[in-house]
Amino acid sequence: MSVAITHRNFHVPLPDEIYRALRAEAEFLQQPATLLARLAIEAWLEQRRAAALHAEIAAYAARHAGTDLDLDPELEAAGLEVLNEEPEKRSARKYRKWRSK
Repeated sequence: MSVAITHRNFHVPLPDEIYRALRAEAEFLQQPATLLARLAIEAWLEQRRAAALHAEIAAYAARHAGTDLDLDPELEAAGLEVLNEEPEKRSARKYRKWRSK
């Protein structure tokens, strides 16, 4: 069973400089300019979604800092302990963990 994908046309007037650059890139890559434009728009939208998610997480963290929903103090201490270890100790521990599998 296949799912039909709907495509819609969207007219985007471009300044001559951007239009020429897009056409040149399309020719260089031997890809349609419309594909490159679609990929660029998709990438921009994904960056916006990621930025929005980051902002939501940061707001949640700020709102709940110091509450019971904040990071567990023991877990935080353990994480800091690992981060403060000398690199050689971290590598040795990773190696021992890998060898035990």
